[in-house]
Amino acid sequence: MKNYLGFFLDSLYRATGGETQQHDFLTRFYELFLDSSPDVAQHFRDVDMERQKQMLGRSLQEMTDFSTSRAANEHLRRTAFRHSRWDRDISPELYDLWLESLIATAREFDLEFNEEVELAWRVVLAPGIAYMQFKHDHR
Repeated sequence: MKNYLGFFLDSLYRATGGETQQHDFLTRFYELFLDSSPDVAQHFRDVDMERQKQMLGRSLQEMTDFSTSRAANEHLRRTAFRHSRWDRDISPELYDLWLESLIATAREFDLEFNEEVELAWRVVLAPGIAYMQFKHDHR
């Protein structure tokens, strides 16, 4: 029997398999995410979106690693600081929109997406989201 990490990784691979498919997935994610709130759109107003897509790809890997290790590596710590009130001040509530946009994108791109796969996305990403939200107000 597969665990949530396995369901998540299989879904992520199906959704982002090839280089073109990964680019399309990330492009669609940002369309949904930017449309989810004026606050989100404001934060990305002057951002190089191609670079941002590359960073999201790496961030998904970091969040997956954190989910299994429960240890924040240097990249995740730096990302959390950049999102904290002392730098870009990304509101903790925006992570809910981030997750919902990711799940909506996965639902579009993963032809095998179902409730079990959706739960896997939520379970695997939850620890990293909790870490980012906590670090917003804590150094």
